[in-house]
Amino acid sequence: MGITQIALKAGFERVTPVRGDINTVLNCIGKLSLYKKNSLKSRLENLPEVEGVMVVDSPMRLSSRKYHPDNLAVRVNGSGEVGGKKIVVIAGPCSVESEAQILCTAESVKNDGADILRGGAFKPRTSPYDFQGLGEEGLKLLAKARKITGLPFATEVMSPEKVDLVAEYADILQVGARNMQNFDLLKELGKINKPVILKRGLAATIDEFLGAAEYILAGGNNRVILCLRGVGGKLFAGGGLSRNLIDIGDIPLIKNRSHLPLLFDPSHACGRIDMIEPMSLAALCAGADGLMVEVHRDPDNALCDGLQSLNHGQFATLMNKVRAIAPIVGRE
Repeated sequence: MGITQIALKAGFERVTPVRGDINTVLNCIGKLSLYKKNSLKSRLENLPEVEGVMVVDSPMRLSSRKYHPDNLAVRVNGSGEVGGKKIVVIAGPCSVESEAQILCTAESVKNDGADILRGGAFKPRTSPYDFQGLGEEGLKLLAKARKITGLPFATEVMSPEKVDLVAEYADILQVGARNMQNFDLLKELGKINKPVILKRGLAATIDEFLGAAEYILAGGNNRVILCLRGVGGKLFAGGGLSRNLIDIGDIPLIKNRSHLPLLFDPSHACGRIDMIEPMSLAALCAGADGLMVEVHRDPDNALCDGLQSLNHGQFATLMNKVRAIAPIVGRE
């Protein structure tokens, strides 16, 4: 009888394997008496293929550093790891607008040192009248940019029904701030074997943020990358001059509580081009594993978020400073 069958027979309602590069962790969910838990623990520990058994009552059993002391490095096809020694930079336009636009920016950010391309195919917008993205055609254009430049790409998925479609094209699936607690979506992302970038919701506490990550992890997908992008509180953020309340101070708090890799998105946090560079460097000094930056060849005429997008020259300048600061913060 296999380990999973033993756990289910003991009374657990669900047993989900979370596979790492070397080991597999079984996340057993269900209410058992302390006697049954200890009895099952003793039985499993005697099996030759079992390295150890831990009885955990915390709701953050998979996202907590308490139970996973070593940092998680998430592998991305064609781009190494997010959360390893190297600072990872994800760059590209807020949304894919045309073939010429995405290919031009992809080639530019690649030449300047970006590791991963970003671009929205499906865009959640505050107004229903704003540009909503090109849909599957945008995914095809991102795939073409990947073929030409070699850059893997990240793009947002907005609903459970679109997970399979987006996963067919994308190297990384992104959950936007508005969908952080779309639990049906998070459950679907737990079933795939691709990295997921989870952005913090506009009014989410750190526990709520990690709780959302737990949904994906509990489904069996442990390739979760956290991303901060500012929280609500605009009136207190520079007197309303920046887009959001910038949550750089939460970087060391989250890194202390979770082993998951953590990115910082200065474009959405600040909403201003002049703040992107200083906040990016500050985030790296605070312990972020990388950045997600919006870059457009012509921000003044962008169909989405032009006011917070660097042009190609500004991004090149930022990357030079990222390379300079990397050894200072113990990174590559």
